This record gives sequence, C-alpha cells and structure tokens, in this order.
Amino acid sequence: MKSILGIGNALTDVLAILPDEKMLQEYRLPPGSMQHVDLETGDEIWSRLKKLGVKYVVGGSAANTITCTSILGMPSGFIGKVGDDELGHLYKSTLEQYGVKTTLLTGTKGSGRAMCFITGPNAERTFADYMGAALELVPEDLKPDDFEGYDYFHIEGYLVQNQDLIRKAVQMAKDAGCKISIDMASYNVVESNKAFFHNLLDKQINIVFANESEARAFTKKEPREAVDELARQCEIAVVKIGKDGSMVKQGDEYHYIEAWPADTIDATGAGDTYAAGFLYAHSLGMPLKICGEVGSILAAKVVEVIGTKIDVPRWKAAKQEIRERMASTKH
Repeated sequence: MKSILGIGNALTDVLAILPDEKMLQEYRLPPGSMQHVDLETGDEIWSRLKKLGVKYVVGGSAANTITCTSILGMPSGFIGKVGDDELGHLYKSTLEQYGVKTTLLTGTKGSGRAMCFITGPNAERTFADYMGAALELVPEDLKPDDFEGYDYFHIEGYLVQNQDLIRKAVQMAKDAGCKISIDMASYNVVESNKAFFHNLLDKQINIVFANESEARAFTKKEPREAVDELARQCEIAVVKIGKDGSMVKQGDEYHYIEAWPADTIDATGAGDTYAAGFLYAHSLGMPLKICGEVGSILAAKVVEVIGTKIDVPRWKAAKQEIRERMASTKH
C-alpha cells in the first residue's frame, strides 16, 4: 500500500451554526472566505460562539485529508506545529488515535483554531482563523527524514503565505520521490498568491484540487474551461462544483463526476475528504474517473454531519460503496 504525508496548519475547528449573517458582517467576514484574526478578536469571537453552542473538531485542511486516508487504510503522516496547551495535546492524541504518524512540533504561541460559521440554506462556511503556533512552522523545522518512505505529499493551499516553507517542503518531497498534490484552499488565498501558485503548478505539482471559486480566481474562467487550463499546467486537475459534482482531467482525458447523493447539512470538509478519496484511489492505480467517484462518495458522507469527521455508520457505508465502485472496473 502506498503512503501519504501531509503538511498544513494544525488548527482545531470551532464550529457554530448561525441563524443569519449578522455576525459575519460585524467582523467584516465575506461569506465563504477565510480571514485571519488576531488573538484579541479570536478570543472575542470564541467567547460569543460558546454562548451559541459550539463543537470542537481537530482540523486544518491537510490534516482532515490525511485523517481520511489513514481511515481508508493508507499509511499516513502529518507535519504541523501546535502550542504546549490543551488544544495542542488534544490535536496530537486525536490524530494518533486515527492512526496518523505525527511530526507535531511545539511553538511558543497557543495552538491555532479555526472558528467556522455555518450559514444559509447551502450550509456555506466562513472561517475566522487565529493561527497561533501553526504560523511558527518554518523551513528550518523540516528534515529530509520526515519525507522518506512516503509516495505522496499533500499540501494545503493555506500554507502559501509561507512561500519559503512550501519551496523547501516541495524540494524535500521531490528528493524523496513523492507525487505532490495541493488543495488551493480559498479563493482569497489564490488571489493574493497567484504568481506563486502559477510557478508551483508549472514546475512542481502533479495533482491540483480547486473548487469553483478558487479555479475562477486562478484562471478567470468558468469550471469547464478552468479544468482545461489547470490540466495544461500539471498532470491532473480536479475542479469541484459543490452539489453539481466535479470535473477531472489528465492530458486529453476528461470526466464529469456527478455528486454522490447526500442530505447536506454542513459543507465543511467536503473538499478535504474528496481529496482523500481521490488520492487513495489514485494510489491503488484506479482509472481517473473512479478516483473522482471515490472522492465524491467520501464528500457525500461528510456533508451529512456537522464538522469534518464522518461517523462510523457512514464510514462503513462509504467503504462498501468504494469497494463496489473499484470492483466494477475489473469487469
């Protein structure tokens, strides 16, 4: 079985369902965006959300993906940085409970947290992130040994604000012989780091994941044309279009993947779990269309729960559906 290593911001998600967008407007948080907040603002939002009722889930985009690949049976590792505090200890123990091999360094600040506001009929998610120790991960923290023995290396796009870190990580992953994938993360991250993303995709990345708004921010095109352009820049391009499914392309091979049926209550983590399913199937040598369908199956399970963790009954159903889809390629 091939293995995967992820790198990302080690954040604990603080999830709250809001009745309307008033709080988003108050803190100048555009719906669907990810904004950084300072410690003071972060604490203020956190205390207000607690009164509404919140759920704590160990998260961060890459960690969500890596947790899912581990549950699917793929040897999985994660590199990140946490504080020497309760959230940091929770983070490490939770990942290890899922079978993830952790390289979690300790920073000087408190552990990062992502406050996630879920709003509207489409369960749109908006993030106010206090990054804390997660931002203290630096190139010097990385060691070649961290990458040895892995076949895939998965990067969350939120890390591109630290371009030197990404450059060093990518080089070490390439030296170790990894296939490299990146999830573009957020349209505003793409807009503010477009030149860096272009350089990465042209020269370093094998597989890119983007949702509709990220693909549009990067290519200035609608999804169908965007997936063509992305596929010209790297080996495999995936553009996710929410409830309308996804598009995958490699060279001249293109597939539209229908969304797997789901009763959506919270879209948080759908992209992260899609990436996990896709990379898992790809590691088994599955055809491109099946990779997209396995991604779609997992994404459909996570949108039926609040937060980014699929429950046990849904995991059982997902594994059965994935086995059936993979078996169908052998007939």
